[in-house]
Order: sequence, then C-alpha cells, then structure tokens
Amino acid sequence: MTVTPELLLQAYRIGVFPMAEHRDDPEMFWVDPRKRGVFPLDGFRISRSLAKTLRRGPYRVTRNIRFTEVIDACADRSETWINKDIRDLYEELHRRGAAHSLEVWMQDQLVGGIYGVSVGAAFCGESMFSRRRDASKIALAWLVDLLRRSGFVLFDTQFLTNHLASLGAVEITRAEYHSQLAQALTLQADFTSVPLAASGQDVVQRNTQTS
Repeated sequence: MTVTPELLLQAYRIGVFPMAEHRDDPEMFWVDPRKRGVFPLDGFRISRSLAKTLRRGPYRVTRNIRFTEVIDACADRSETWINKDIRDLYEELHRRGAAHSLEVWMQDQLVGGIYGVSVGAAFCGESMFSRRRDASKIALAWLVDLLRRSGFVLFDTQFLTNHLASLGAVEITRAEYHSQLAQALTLQADFTSVPLAASGQDVVQRNTQTS
C-alpha cells in the first residue's frame, strides 16, 4: 500500500504513526503503543542549570526555516527509523503546513532541533537531536512555551524515555491517549499563530507561572 500525505495525516488522527526498521529498509509499519509518552503542557520541568542556560546561553531559536536539515540531523545516527519514504512524506507535510520544526543555533551553526506534526490541537513530536549540551532541552522548552500559547492541548512524545521523564513527560495508556487525542481533534491550534518567545527569560518566567 502506498502511503500518501493524506493517509499519513489520517493515521495521526486515529493515533498511529509510521516507522521503519532502519534507514535502508524500503518498508514502513504503523505503531500504536500500548503505553504512550505525553508532555503535560503545564508540567515542563526546568532545572536551575537549564534555567541558567535558557536565560544566558549564547543561542537563538527559529521556526520552520530548516525543516529538512532538522529531519536529516535526527536521522544522522547509527540506528534510525527514518527511511527515505518517511523523510519524503514529512517534507511534503511540511510544505502543506502540517509538519513543523524548531531550530536551535549557536554561532550560526545548527546545534539542535525538533520536528513534529500538528492535527487539530495536538502536536505529535517525532524526533529531536542535539549537537551541543542542552540543545535539545532548549528546543523542548521553547516548543512547550509555543504550544501552550498557540492553543495546543496535547503534546505527544510517542514513547517515554528517561530523558523526557526528567523534564516532566509522563506515560499514559493507549485508551487515555486516544481519549485525549479525540478531545484535541475537536479544537484548532496554529503552530505559526504567535511569535516565538522574545527571550529564554520569557520561557522560564512563563513556565514558572504555569507550573
């Protein structure tokens, strides 16, 4: 069966996402985990050290200007589930305004980023990468701040890792995820509707006010 961008978006609406066994595998399969990782948008944990980095670190964050570079960086590891077809599908979703990225820069070098798909008021995080210490944490902090201000109510991380759990992500059942997704699909949110945070200080301050 040929997977089209339309089919891929419908898959997200019913709670499943694609993966491949490895980079060179021509096939992909659908995943609907029994346990799902999610980020409560009011529960992102910013440690003292991360708060210091967010306030003072020599970085900048952009949105949707290097989507292809972000997905390629996420796939640039010894084991990856991103094959060519998956890469091409998400690039097309990005062209259609349904897939988005945040990029973290230091001294004009792309050092971190994250990308995902938006459906309704749900943002389905796909993958992230980090080439400098805390770069992926910076991306997540700015992303949570953006999602919260843009009207999103669900941030899906697919699986729960120790790294994500340390930042406040939790694991819920498949049934609970599908319930939250159904609610999110009754709403609309726009990833590009509000400006990015003016500074890391703003990200820290707003997170403190809502946590």
